[in-house]
Amino acid sequence: MAVAAVLFDLDGTLVDTAPDLVAVLNRLLVERGRARMPYAVARNEVSNGARGLLQLGFGARATPEEIEGLRPRFLEIYAADVASKSRLFIELDDLDEVASNVQVGIVTNKPDAFTRPLLAALKLAERVRCVVSGDRLPQRKPDPAPLKLAADELGVAAASCVYVGDALRDIEAGRAAGMTTIAAAYGYIRPREDPFGWGADAVIRRPGDLGAALAALGSPP
Repeated sequence: MAVAAVLFDLDGTLVDTAPDLVAVLNRLLVERGRARMPYAVARNEVSNGARGLLQLGFGARATPEEIEGLRPRFLEIYAADVASKSRLFIELDDLDEVASNVQVGIVTNKPDAFTRPLLAALKLAERVRCVVSGDRLPQRKPDPAPLKLAADELGVAAASCVYVGDALRDIEAGRAAGMTTIAAAYGYIRPREDPFGWGADAVIRRPGDLGAALAALGSPP
């Protein structure tokens, strides 16, 4: 296939946001008199956002209403400092190399109010041609609509896009949009999950493997 654009999920794929998000969860747990969650346990829940982290931290007995009641405080803490400990998974030089050949964009379920400051802090904002955050549309991944919007904004066909993500919903959304997909096995993967069983066109174990995977996907049969 001829690759015209590479689209990335954000948390767990392009950026390691777990240190900041787990810190927010633990601060909230301490505020409510609860025990802190071990980082190694909470890290793999980060792809499921604030609700997933809160459910993990406050336990299965916490009702959906209780979790929703805790969410504004979680987001308030996170908004105050979205990038103090977050770091890139894919280095800027590697991203620039990809961008020298194809267009680059981001499609994330993360709300725009947190996405934009994070991209600015990590010098990603000027390197991507489009950003579709989780509140741009009524639909969110695994619905393919956000990915199709990104392709439209880049002016390319969905079939010429590659979507890279670290969750099953990323691969489902990419396939439903008609895109080639790459599963990022280095991301926030729960122990019981198997990225090799998600049906992605390629799986990369390390961020540095992205270039080779894109080259292989872009090569003629």
